[in-house]
Amino acid sequence: MTRTSGRIDQMVLRRCLGLASSYLVTDVTMNAEEGVQSWRGGFNRLVDVMVALHARQELEVETVNAASKACSECWSVAGSWREMDECREGVKAIATRLKGLLDANGKTYRGQAIYAP
Repeated sequence: MTRTSGRIDQMVLRRCLGLASSYLVTDVTMNAEEGVQSWRGGFNRLVDVMVALHARQELEVETVNAASKACSECWSVAGSWREMDECREGVKAIATRLKGLLDANGKTYRGQAIYAP
């Protein structure tokens, strides 16, 4: 995810975030016992990258929007199957971490509105 400059390519990060709901379905259906942990771990690692970018003042608003959309999509997918109820707890935890990156009003990032379903 880095270019020669050493900066993280946030377009790639946004693509990965956009696949979170697909991985949720795939991980849980392929391995019911460990799929939730696998999906949650992967999504949390993406958020770890975002937290690091935020600390370096490099996080882009588009990336925060992509993460918010990913949470919304995962929430919807998890609510579609009873077997995925525990995934909603994972989405809540991730959304809480992301909310910590927002401006004090909880609705913007660097003064720009963030996607909210």
